[in-house]
Amino acid sequence: MPRLSIYFTEERMPAKDSLDALTEQCAVLCTDVLGAALDNVHILYLAARQGRGHPASAELAYRLGPGRTPELMDAFMRQLDLAIQDHAGLTARIRCFGYANDALHARN
Repeated sequence: MPRLSIYFTEERMPAKDSLDALTEQCAVLCTDVLGAALDNVHILYLAARQGRGHPASAELAYRLGPGRTPELMDAFMRQLDLAIQDHAGLTARIRCFGYANDALHARN
């Protein structure tokens, strides 16, 4: 797990080189801050048609664990916010959703 999905409006989607740099920084956040194994990190960029709201949003789905405290998650979100600002020039709405092991059912 963790799965980080970042949505950008179609017209504000960053260039490939910016997304590549953002991917590297997000992978480091997931491994170094969340303690995830790199093979389990998934990062997705999705183009969205804006109805209203922020031109960028990020959603993290992650496995709950004793080390993933509210303070740690707050630090993760602060650093993710800065990474998105640095590489996309946007302030994103960020939401994190933690799942208990017995609530996860997954393949591949």
